[in-house]
Amino acid sequence: MNKLNLSLKQKNTIIGYIFCLPFILGFLFFFIRPFLQAVNFSFNELQVTADGFELHFRGISNYMHILLVHPDFIPSFLETIRDMVVDLPLILSFSFFSALVLNQKFKGQTFSRAIFFLPVIMSAGIILRMEQGDYITEAMQQIEQVDYTFSGAALRNLLLQTRLPEGFLEFVLNAVERIPQIIRASGIQIIVFLAGLQSIPRSIYEAAEVEGATSWENFWLITLPMLSPLILTNIVYTIIDSFISPRNELIDLIRNTAFEGAGFGISMAMAIMYFLTILIMLGVVFKILSGWVFYHE
Repeated sequence: MNKLNLSLKQKNTIIGYIFCLPFILGFLFFFIRPFLQAVNFSFNELQVTADGFELHFRGISNYMHILLVHPDFIPSFLETIRDMVVDLPLILSFSFFSALVLNQKFKGQTFSRAIFFLPVIMSAGIILRMEQGDYITEAMQQIEQVDYTFSGAALRNLLLQTRLPEGFLEFVLNAVERIPQIIRASGIQIIVFLAGLQSIPRSIYEAAEVEGATSWENFWLITLPMLSPLILTNIVYTIIDSFISPRNELIDLIRNTAFEGAGFGISMAMAIMYFLTILIMLGVVFKILSGWVFYHE
């Protein structure tokens, strides 16, 4: 690259494209054709024949069906978006706080970091299937029968005595009930934040301390701006992870509609609508947060 007389920014751009090249090639060779085929299926009715399948053009009737006729798509669709909106700030807050704690020097630091990454392992393969099956379900049902002091009803009564706004109380109660899901979904984000914290040069904090900056000022004026690109990264990752989670009931609905319900065309219309929603939400997030992100050069 030195022989080409490229600037540092141009070199970094080329390196960035090289890192993205596996995804670009995978998208072109393995994703684009099935995606275009799915779009085609969403405008047709698919009938399986002895030689394969036949398509009967239906226009936008499949989309009208899922929006106006199908009894479960819209409720599941709105519930999925609601859960993502509720979980996003909780996951980011928990992962950011956990990364700040794990970045401190203390005995057992490596072991503690491994513990926080366990939820990622727990979400993979046979463990996830066991969790979704009868083994863990039966155990959890037995646990739920035990009366805890800080169960849902007891906690609700305790918070009601504080005279806080009802909407805020519902958010807190919902967050408490979803603590296991929040912890399980925060493993990757913790690692990303932790890597970002360790990449901030110590000399910046030392210079700020010489100027008399407090720890609170260091956080708001150094740590948060330096981590802003990773905050955006974790927001995007959390949104996508929430929408494609194996526990997402809408994904199960789309799959069941294809093989057990209204047909493959209806199912593909659901999938395309879902994909476009994710794409629009990510575009809005980038548009809103791109001006706030600080890139240190």
